[in-house]
Amino acid sequence: MNYSTLLIAILIALGGAYILGRNRARTLASQGSRMHSLPTHYGTLMALWTTLPPLLTLLLWALIEPRVIDALIVAQLPDAIREAGSAEINLAVSKVHNLARDGALMAQGELSAAAAHLTALESRLSLLKGGVILALILLGVALTWRRIEAEMRARTEVEKIVRGLLFTSSAIAVLTTLGILASVLFEAILFFQKVSVFEFLFGTSWSPQVALRADQSGSSGSFGAVPLFAGTLLISAIAMFIAVPVGLMAAIYLSEYASPQVRSLAKPALEILAGIPTVVYGFFAALTVAPFIRGVGESMGLDVSSESALAAGLVMGIMIIPFVSSLSDDVINAVPQSLRDGSYGLGATRSETVRQVVIPAALPGIVGAVMLAVSRAIGETMIVAMAAGLAANLTANPLDSVTTVTVQIVTLLVGDQEFDSPKTLAAFALGLVLFVVTLALNFVALKIVQKYREQYD
Repeated sequence: MNYSTLLIAILIALGGAYILGRNRARTLASQGSRMHSLPTHYGTLMALWTTLPPLLTLLLWALIEPRVIDALIVAQLPDAIREAGSAEINLAVSKVHNLARDGALMAQGELSAAAAHLTALESRLSLLKGGVILALILLGVALTWRRIEAEMRARTEVEKIVRGLLFTSSAIAVLTTLGILASVLFEAILFFQKVSVFEFLFGTSWSPQVALRADQSGSSGSFGAVPLFAGTLLISAIAMFIAVPVGLMAAIYLSEYASPQVRSLAKPALEILAGIPTVVYGFFAALTVAPFIRGVGESMGLDVSSESALAAGLVMGIMIIPFVSSLSDDVINAVPQSLRDGSYGLGATRSETVRQVVIPAALPGIVGAVMLAVSRAIGETMIVAMAAGLAANLTANPLDSVTTVTVQIVTLLVGDQEFDSPKTLAAFALGLVLFVVTLALNFVALKIVQKYREQYD
């Protein structure tokens, strides 16, 4: 049985076990037993014990099975291939898998025996896997059926299991974050062993092309990332200059001034911007906004690049407006009406109430929305790649072509790369800097939220 069939079987067992457990509890209750928990708790308990062990077993099986199969395939390979090295062995194993999938080619070549062995092995493992999963399902049903009694604390046990699942989910999220950080940090350390930290953080020349041979020219191998940081800050600043005022004023209007009819139309229309793919924004920036800015600049006698930071920043700001407006609107609506009524009772106008009462009370949420928008702007890639270009220019002129950290990360990792070269490892160093910057922004936002929340709670 394949994995999809087994998952369907487990889902069917989930529903069946729930019905069996619930009906079992109802039967006992109808016979005069005073049940500790509701019948749904007994059904949920039987469903959990019926499906959780098979699911865990199936997950472990999916992780272990490929390694075991590959090890058994290697044992069937000819001696000449096994003695050739890991690269030849991996290539031979891939060929065996391809031969096993195409039965017409199994009689060809020296790998035919290994392919036939793989086919037979997968068939046996599939039967064994299906048998184990089915046995665990039946075992869970049988054991839980026998345990269901009037004195059984099914609700307490269900709550413990659910609490354990919630804790496991939280642990997985934390461990995933630590794993990402560890992988990026490890590769960044390898990069800093080849390139000085001072050169990377304070160098003003970015040219990551490294010569592959001693006689190769035209590859400077400069890793000064200041132009990338400057380009990222320039485009993000332009985007935030557009998104924050427009988004915040839109949120204030929708929450404080707009009628219900206008709000019901304007808010969904505004949030449509959040659903547009970034590549569409990139096309819009490259084909419409950038030529328009260049034409206007040339008519005024300015030298405007065909790919400019201004074009990318403007379109990125339009894209980020829904992030600021939607979150700010929700936060402003969450301000208690009693604060507004008290301000009106003291003689304040609506604008004064918004400026002196509502906005200060909603400031923690607004700051969180702005920080989310900043993180979104720093992490944007497609718009910058299509509208601002790939040139690492150290400039503060928004009419010039610049690039950002995320675009360079994508550029460095595109295609077949050697992960022991400074060019490829530079992407991980850039990713580490981006992680640290985002973490610092979140820390600042948290401190601001804590400071003002104590004042207005």
